[in-house]
Amino acid sequence: MRVLGIDCGTERTGYGVIASDGRQHRLVTAGVIRTRTDAPLQTRLLEIARGLREVIREHQPEAVAVEQVFHAANSKTALKLAHVRGVALLAAAEAGLELGEYSPLEIKSSVVGYGRAEKSQVQKMVGILVSGAAGLPKDAADAAAVAVAALAARTVERAVAAAEQRIVRR
Repeated sequence: MRVLGIDCGTERTGYGVIASDGRQHRLVTAGVIRTRTDAPLQTRLLEIARGLREVIREHQPEAVAVEQVFHAANSKTALKLAHVRGVALLAAAEAGLELGEYSPLEIKSSVVGYGRAEKSQVQKMVGILVSGAAGLPKDAADAAAVAVAALAARTVERAVAAAEQRIVRR
């Protein structure tokens, strides 16, 4: 399965496409969509939308994973982040892709095993867990971590479904 993880930001939106067979994860592509800080918000959102559409078109993920909105100290920052998340959700919907949203706690727990892990720990573990992901820029590593969390959630869902099937057959 291929999952596109997105780390939303108005200046830098990270993306990472991870391919997985359920046991091993491999980096397909990762990068950062950068926008000009002096550009109007609508222009920045358009650039992010175009970039995400291009990644989806070129790498054909089967699902998209995005971090849920967290409580920011600054409400203006949280609102801008919500705009970018809206663009990411729209790009996923336009492509007809399955969407998963994960809290920072879920992402860190999936990648590091501890929900209060530091960003540097997440970045290091992404490099260990995902073949080809060592040394990714921070925003791209964060996006890859979101994709890893989505893949981990799918693994758990499949295991639960298999267990339920065994119970039903008894």
